Amino acid sequence: MSGQVDAATARRLPWLALISAFLSWMFDAMDLQLFTMILFPSVSELLASHDIGAIAGTGGLIVAIKLFAWGIGGVVFGVVADRLGRARTMGLTVLIYSVFTGLSALSQTWWQLAILQALAGIGIGGEWSAGAALVAETWPEKSRARAMQVMQLAFAFGFFAAASLNLVIGPFGWRWVLVAGTCPALVTIFIRLFVGEPERWVKVRHARHRDETAWRTFTAIFQPAYRRVTIVGVLISMTMMVGSWGTSTLLPTWIHQMLGASSARAVLVTSQSFMIVNAGALAGYLTLIWMTNALGRRVSYFLFCAGAGLTNLVMFGFVHDLSVFMPVMLVYGFFAIGGFGTFAAYLPELFPTRFRATGQGFCWNMARIVTGAGPLTSGLLVGAFGSIPRAGMVVAWIYVVGLVAIWFGPETKGRSLAD
Repeated sequence: MSGQVDAATARRLPWLALISAFLSWMFDAMDLQLFTMILFPSVSELLASHDIGAIAGTGGLIVAIKLFAWGIGGVVFGVVADRLGRARTMGLTVLIYSVFTGLSALSQTWWQLAILQALAGIGIGGEWSAGAALVAETWPEKSRARAMQVMQLAFAFGFFAAASLNLVIGPFGWRWVLVAGTCPALVTIFIRLFVGEPERWVKVRHARHRDETAWRTFTAIFQPAYRRVTIVGVLISMTMMVGSWGTSTLLPTWIHQMLGASSARAVLVTSQSFMIVNAGALAGYLTLIWMTNALGRRVSYFLFCAGAGLTNLVMFGFVHDLSVFMPVMLVYGFFAIGGFGTFAAYLPELFPTRFRATGQGFCWNMARIVTGAGPLTSGLLVGAFGSIPRAGMVVAWIYVVGLVAIWFGPETKGRSLAD
């Protein structure tokens, strides 16, 4: 289904949009996290080495390349979503990341794995831009923020799905875990059959901006009226992403180090720890559904950003064994992953319908491009310091950027979406 929808479908569209965006974002998160889960066994096999420094460095490079491609895909597909439609673009991006995640299982060298993960990253990056705009534009003003944050909950479910797949399939080999990453392709069938484009987008696109070029759509976010919010959007997104990715990429290798690189328990403990992270993230998202409406977008972001920074410093500074590590992971998930729920409500409210997907996609995905330096830097810091905890503590200081930047953006609580 595409373009104008009939009256009956129009009434169902908010729920269809939310279901499709929820599933797409859940599987987006799952495919994104799968490589983190199998980073140690895949990279060590392809390098034929168990050297912690080499594995952390190479794994960080692969994640950095993937995040860079993730960001590029998100920026490009943000423009595509503004011009061709939210539902169409979302379906295409899901298909892209599903296919290339599965093909990653065929890798014979680390650089082949990096290329295929980068191609998957292009689709992963594009999905959020289209899905967030789809939900924002189909739900009524009074419940829009809650619907957006329910969609964002899918990220925690995706991490849980990745951990579950690794727990069940991981013992058979990391390649089979990646093969399981092709399953999200089935979501594209649902999207094409049942989900139409938002009436809000259809009216704006075809009434006033039908002949606008892709370049004009893209450069609109740098107009004087939107330049500041674009910069703030990038900075606050970058802070959360660099902080969480720069530290979470270290966790599987750190677990292997605490247990012993060849420990048979490593797969089990890694899966369990990420499940605990996602339980914390789920609590964080649910808290934000209330908090962003009660306290506002900026205060909510500030509190979660501060919590994430402090948790990382405590985790890497004072945790030395798994008995303490697991409880701290719950708090880590609440702030470092749950904090992503602040973007779901905030970024779509910063831009008008004409270039909403472009604007929110640029903020989210330029941050992802910069975030590529997080895992890469973390891996290099491990080699420089010879210690995963020390590297993690250095990366944690990035949260200071977000604590300052958020106060330069507008408070959008209670605002209607602009067309």
